[in-house]
Amino acid sequence: MQAPILRPHPGVEVFIDEGCHILELSNDDSDPELSIARARVEPGATTKWHRVRDTVERYVILDGQGRVEIGDYPPQDVQAGDVVMIPPSVRQRIANVGEGDLVFLAICSPRFTPEAYEDLEDAA
Repeated sequence: MQAPILRPHPGVEVFIDEGCHILELSNDDSDPELSIARARVEPGATTKWHRVRDTVERYVILDGQGRVEIGDYPPQDVQAGDVVMIPPSVRQRIANVGEGDLVFLAICSPRFTPEAYEDLEDAA
């Protein structure tokens, strides 16, 4: 018996209305406690203000330079190797302030579901 290995297909990356490209790496009913997606924000772009209800999100920055805003905290610069902790139901957005793509893992617990996502800009 072999352990399950999930292999994403790069061609499945999608651009979402939030303002970034997403490649789901692990998000399945069989593992409800966690999801992992690779996010990519193009140079000069900023994602929309949003929150994920009842979900802790972590951004693991893999490449590039960004500026993250979480709740009422002041903006903070992030770079490869940084881990950003986003509490449940707290507004957030991230900007790419570098010259190349900003790439990070978005790790959610429990796993991300579209029903938990709230766009705070279009709802205003």
